[in-house]
Amino acid sequence: MKNNSKRFEALLKNYDRDSVYPVEKAIEIVKKNAAAKFDESFDISIRLGVDPRKADQMVRGTVSLPHGTGKKVKVLVFCRSPKDKEALDAGADHAGLEEYVEKVKGGWSDIDVVVATPDVMGEVGKLGRILGPRGLMPNPKSGTVTFDVAKAVEEVKAGKIEYRVDKTGNLQASVGKCSFDANKIEDNVSLFYANIVRAKPASAKGKFIKSIFFSSTMGPSVAIDEQTFKAID
Repeated sequence: MKNNSKRFEALLKNYDRDSVYPVEKAIEIVKKNAAAKFDESFDISIRLGVDPRKADQMVRGTVSLPHGTGKKVKVLVFCRSPKDKEALDAGADHAGLEEYVEKVKGGWSDIDVVVATPDVMGEVGKLGRILGPRGLMPNPKSGTVTFDVAKAVEEVKAGKIEYRVDKTGNLQASVGKCSFDANKIEDNVSLFYANIVRAKPASAKGKFIKSIFFSSTMGPSVAIDEQTFKAID
């Protein structure tokens, strides 16, 4: 078993790892433990009581965080003229078709989100083996396949994120930066949690949310008391 670093072991002394903490206190602990030389992301991890191998128990969707993620998101829009200008005017970092299809085929990867208009999905679909494993394949369910490219770009830039349960039943997302004010982090995690609760599949039996943890990019995780999330209407 790999031993923790001295830095990590020191962080573990700041709280009881076997305890479950209220949301507000857990945020305080994670922020205190974010001692890296860069602004660490504030992450949430939720273990769900679903079987992702069953299509009717797949949990995925999007949520627009009220205070954004704090991350500069690079957006590529696959589209034809004049939609490329519309996308760029809305804040897209790159927009076009043939040029970017070839760049992606050539190994270009300096993008975080990919949007596409429905009429070019034939060409974009050929990039599935490249974009799919990186979680970048445009999908109508996430709002990334649309003719309204301006709206899609603006939402992503403003803090819209996509979530999807993995094959082991875990769901993870970065919901801000540890430098954020604690109240803003609480707003973001509360809205994210509320969206996951609403996304419970009708076929899921038993306890839906089994455990929740907060952590920073380089810090240890803190277990959360689910009952202490701020209510979201």
